[in-house]
Amino acid sequence: MSSEAERMSPPAPRLGARAAGGAFVTMAGQGVRVAVQFGGIILLARLLTPHDYGLMAMVTAIVGAAEILRDFGLSSAAIQAKEVSRQQRDNLFWINTGIGLVLALAVFAGANALAAFYHEPALVQISQALAVTFLLSGMTTQFRAHLSRGLRFGQLALSDVGAQVAGLVAAVAAALAGLGFWALVLQQVVQAGVQLLLTVACARWLPRGYDRAAPMRQFLGFGWNLMLAQLLGYASRNVGQVIIGARTGAEALGLYNRAFQLLMMPLNQINAPATTVALPVLSQLQDERERFTAFLVRGQTVMVHLIVATFAFACAQALPLMVLVLGEQWRPAVPLFQWLTAGGVFQTTAYAAYWVFLAKGLMGAQLRYSVVTRVLLIACIFAGSWWGVEGVAAGYSFGLLVMWPLSLYWVGRVSDIPVWTVFANGLRAVVGYGLCAVASWAASWWLGGALWRQLAVGTGTMLAAFALVFVAWPAFRRDVLSILQTRHLIAEARSRR
Repeated sequence: MSSEAERMSPPAPRLGARAAGGAFVTMAGQGVRVAVQFGGIILLARLLTPHDYGLMAMVTAIVGAAEILRDFGLSSAAIQAKEVSRQQRDNLFWINTGIGLVLALAVFAGANALAAFYHEPALVQISQALAVTFLLSGMTTQFRAHLSRGLRFGQLALSDVGAQVAGLVAAVAAALAGLGFWALVLQQVVQAGVQLLLTVACARWLPRGYDRAAPMRQFLGFGWNLMLAQLLGYASRNVGQVIIGARTGAEALGLYNRAFQLLMMPLNQINAPATTVALPVLSQLQDERERFTAFLVRGQTVMVHLIVATFAFACAQALPLMVLVLGEQWRPAVPLFQWLTAGGVFQTTAYAAYWVFLAKGLMGAQLRYSVVTRVLLIACIFAGSWWGVEGVAAGYSFGLLVMWPLSLYWVGRVSDIPVWTVFANGLRAVVGYGLCAVASWAASWWLGGALWRQLAVGTGTMLAAFALVFVAWPAFRRDVLSILQTRHLIAEARSRR
């Protein structure tokens, strides 16, 4: 490759230090994003109705697949590649932008068909307004990949938080003005536009024309396989919402969608930035087995403890949390949320396998794995749908439980990662925090009475149970302490670089 390509690759020295700094900045940024997003959920849930959310979900459950087509796996392809020339980066921008434009036109033209499918005329205008976000996101894709590849996590966090705040402000203003579901539409459009402006400003790079001489096959091959796998994943996550919307209407779908989004919020806010940090680092360590394994295992330990602890507490205290925070109108969503959080736990424990597939470029293996497991998950959802909305949630969670061991078995066949170590990390977190959640739920159930008192007692019991498990279980204690000692691993990596 050219010297220009070498200059564009992330520098090898001080990789450990940059990863440590990137992890800190990214998680700090995610902390702000979680606060903004959670605040937005509270405000908008009290200003809007389940029907408003249901209408929005009807659109996004189907046309959201276009967002995956828009990316085409090329953002991850650009990050994972060992070298990317200026010409290749320019070409990737134009490919993503072209795909985004085509999808925007397709969504706009298909709005009437979507409305006819659900028998909801309002979906025509919603779909047509959202169409522009695909073009905006397509233009943003390679600017974000450029920042991530350069390990410029602070600027990524700035663009993400800034866009989210702008979208929330616009949505709250529209909801207060009585615009109903248009508040949710405006939120998406404003967020996409502001994110494009901020990422362009941070990247300090403008694309030139398309260079036909630049080799693109490696990126397109990687992206094609990843895109197909992501489409299968998207279908398995959203087929339940399509079934609910078509069979029972916007009200029931709004309840399910809020429960599902409350599940996805911590998953997206931790998994996505964790991948943002882990993928470029692991990709550069893919030929160094010991260091690759050390970063993978430690990163997985941090992630599963953060998310499993959060979901365990949320599942145990779902009733007081949802009613006190979102309002009485969302009480019927409580059992849905409890089922879905159980599935979120199993999804998290399997996430390290996804890192391995991407970092090592094993996209063919990942596609085959996705075909098998996502079809299985969709079958579980369809089976559960015979028992209504709650059956959809239960089927989704059961499918994710089955996928956890399958993901590790599959990745173990095509790589040399320590499968049992990765599995044991997840299992200890599930068992440890599961015991804490059972104790928390039992204490609240036994107390009864006012919801705020149930929440207070459940929180105290959860903390007390965690302290007991921490003291009584040496392996669990080592995992928790290893999270606090992550800097030592990074320092070792830096000294060995």
